[in-house]
Amino acid sequence: MNRTKLACLATTALFGGLRSAAGAYAQSTATTELDAVVVTAATGPKTIDGAMVAETAPKSKYTITNEYLSRQADGQTILQSLNLVPGVVFSNSDPYGSSGGTIRLHGQDGAHIGFLLDGVPLNDGGNYAIYSNQQMDPEVISQANVNTGSTDADSVTASSTAGVINYTTLKATKDAGVVMKAGLGTDNYRRVFALVQTGEFGPLGTRAWVSGSYQKYDKFKGPGDLEKKQFNARIEQDLVKPGDFVALSLNYNENRNASYYGAYLPSTLGSTSTASYAGDVDTYGADYDYPTTYVAGTATAGSTDTANSGNTNYYGIKINPSNTGTIRGQSRYTILPNLKLTVDPSFNYTLANGGGATNLSETNIVLKSDASAGVDLNGDGDTKDTVTVYSPSNTNTRRYDLNTSLVWDINDHHRVRISYAYDEAHTRQTGEYSLLNSDGSPGDVFGGKDGYGNAILNGDGEVVQKRNRASVATFKQLSVEYRGEFLDERLIANIGVRAPTLDRELNQYCYSFAGSSSTAYCTSLNPTSTAAKADGAVASKVVVNGTTYFSPFSATKSYDAVLPNVGLSYKLANAHTVYASYSEQMSAPKVDNLYALTATGALGDADPETGQTFELGYRFRIPAVMASASIYHTAIQNRIVSTVNPDDTSTYIDRNVGDVEIQGFDGQVQWKVDDKMTAYASVAYTDAQLQDNLYTCSTIVTGTTSAKTCANIATAGKQVVETPKWTFGGRLTYDFGKFQVGLQGKFVGDRYMTDVNDQKVDSYTVFDADIRYDLGGDGWKKSYIQLNVNNIFDEFYYGNLAGTQTSAMQNTIGYARTYAYIGAPRSAILSLKTAF
Repeated sequence: MNRTKLACLATTALFGGLRSAAGAYAQSTATTELDAVVVTAATGPKTIDGAMVAETAPKSKYTITNEYLSRQADGQTILQSLNLVPGVVFSNSDPYGSSGGTIRLHGQDGAHIGFLLDGVPLNDGGNYAIYSNQQMDPEVISQANVNTGSTDADSVTASSTAGVINYTTLKATKDAGVVMKAGLGTDNYRRVFALVQTGEFGPLGTRAWVSGSYQKYDKFKGPGDLEKKQFNARIEQDLVKPGDFVALSLNYNENRNASYYGAYLPSTLGSTSTASYAGDVDTYGADYDYPTTYVAGTATAGSTDTANSGNTNYYGIKINPSNTGTIRGQSRYTILPNLKLTVDPSFNYTLANGGGATNLSETNIVLKSDASAGVDLNGDGDTKDTVTVYSPSNTNTRRYDLNTSLVWDINDHHRVRISYAYDEAHTRQTGEYSLLNSDGSPGDVFGGKDGYGNAILNGDGEVVQKRNRASVATFKQLSVEYRGEFLDERLIANIGVRAPTLDRELNQYCYSFAGSSSTAYCTSLNPTSTAAKADGAVASKVVVNGTTYFSPFSATKSYDAVLPNVGLSYKLANAHTVYASYSEQMSAPKVDNLYALTATGALGDADPETGQTFELGYRFRIPAVMASASIYHTAIQNRIVSTVNPDDTSTYIDRNVGDVEIQGFDGQVQWKVDDKMTAYASVAYTDAQLQDNLYTCSTIVTGTTSAKTCANIATAGKQVVETPKWTFGGRLTYDFGKFQVGLQGKFVGDRYMTDVNDQKVDSYTVFDADIRYDLGGDGWKKSYIQLNVNNIFDEFYYGNLAGTQTSAMQNTIGYARTYAYIGAPRSAILSLKTAF
């Protein structure tokens, strides 16, 4: 095998658009090393206009590249740009991405998708959530790839039953250069971006780049704006032996966002009630949002005092601030000619909350101390009032990672790697209260954290908060992988196994309410009585202020698995390749839910979700056409749902409720119609069914009376919520010379809101267009001006779905109604890029 030729092909692959690939820079340094060499050097076309690259990887994998990202709207989030990939459904909360969004892959949500940057885990360390608005600027992303169902052997993820999404950092160039970009758009959108490549400098030929961006715009409905600042940098150094290097990358992102109102959907109120609710859109219109006026005071019942009590839905406290950053190291060392070591250390930081306010009584238990019956919050000389205070739920995480591998070349056609990964996430979850300013704004977006921002103190001088807990998640993984080529490179085999373990250390510093185990009360009051712990319990029942709670506690939960993956790819003929793969995955319980105790004060005993995915695929390529198609089946066991505790129907706990069967079809094709036109299309069919009925309780309202009943409800055979059965995507590009035009669209089918499938939102189709004018011939080398119009037909649709319930037949008026966020309307963005 000619390795020089293969390296050239891998480099060419970087400049594609949509492609199915396992190409260069796949994930970690070791995976990059493996993928860059074990590639079949077959004759025939490798790309179609660099837009879709032929691939022989023995599993389903799809990739978008920097060139494709540059055609999308200025500053768009990476996950939105993946939306045409078959099997992916992503919904932005606004046209430009800073409000975040939700993603589903093969019927599973973001918490079941491993999300990585250069192989570094980005999912929340506690609940595995993906935060799309905190990701790197698209201009400094080399490529992004999607593994549907399977993971790479060294993927650092404790929750990936749906697969893995990874994106990688732009490399530093040997030549110096500057890129500048500016964008203006609807909703007062403005953005500036700059990138400086140093080129080679110093005696060793070191290379580096730095970039920065600033973005701000108004919400498309309702009051408030969204602001984003980002800084990125990378420095890399080639070592003496060819291919060896060390590199360090840095990312820092800061968001200050006003939130959108989620519209309640129409619902019926009870199985024996004729009452019903109209949806918010029908009642108030599509532009309905949070109130713009802060209600500064109300009279307190039984008192002549005026409280500084306001409306908790005021837009100024419905915010989502975040500070996030990563430091990522990468390196490769040649120990022997056929033995290489890769070492990738990293650090990840997060501080974020979702805003919010609480009407707090001045004698609430969180304010009391043994020496004080309450706190005068509004300064009127008594403790008789209820005051609106800022009460965000802060999450502060410091995460340390190491991913290292030994890669052994047995010969040119066979490789083995042994990998070890270590991930330690220290997560502090607090909810510090603080006083609001007179205009309803918080003194600090992170509330009273560390005593700042008008922090409220209780009678003992401690910062008052609604939650206070710390957890440490320690993930360790040993993996082994073999890749080989046989039968004159027509057969590729990939055989691997990974053995992850996850230990969760839990530290609850507050009292847990015994009648509702998910509620915590943080008070400095001492208990008046304490009961003995029950067998297997981690907390005792205590009486505080006349109410029974569980005491603060510390505990540990551990999970482990052995997860094999096998893939085979066989080239039938020059234009035809088939492949098959089998992989196993695990999703461990989320840390938030582990703090919910059973009726005896014990931790929940939910087992990890496990999954097995089988794929069978076909790839076709001729000079003008490339196509791929696959069928798959995923079986999920031990599905985890927060449901009523059958032993104590007053509490909710996480428990395993049964299985899910997911099967479907993914397909994509790219056709070079002629020298000027290229067409791309994708399709996905997803049948995701619950296999078991769900035990739950409901309160049935009949006139003025109500009664609580518990039973199994008919969820078996129902489609998983938020999962469309059919999606279609497509893109058409045409080159007029100095003008290049693109049109793309995505159809998303009906999606159910409830487990029993008695409520759904309609299908929708959104089209986007982009027009680029090349300024190269007008004295602006490497420059262009580009217009993007998203949702060009101004389609109304519900994008992000939230508040999914067992049933839309809600039984207590105003309680637990389903809601959804209105999709982004038509928007236009004009951007100018120049490089020199």
